[in-house]
Amino acid sequence: MSRNPLPETGYLRLSQIIGSPNAEPPIPPIIPVSRSSWLAGCKSGRFPAPVKLGPRTTVWKVVDILALINGNYRSTNGDNRCSAEE
Repeated sequence: MSRNPLPETGYLRLSQIIGSPNAEPPIPPIIPVSRSSWLAGCKSGRFPAPVKLGPRTTVWKVVDILALINGNYRSTNGDNRCSAEE
């Protein structure tokens, strides 16, 4: 049985991925990188591409984040557009 707190499907906001120590209660990072490193990694294809749900809502697929954690993430597009406006 896996001890992973992430659901199998759905979406994650940026603060859920990289953490937010100022949130109440603090959100621990799943992937401990800075916001700028995460966005640059999305743009280069190193990290999963975001999904825009609305003009101010950017999320990432849980399945892509789990694949990244497990080491079997493969970028589907080398020209990812990464714009997280939270």
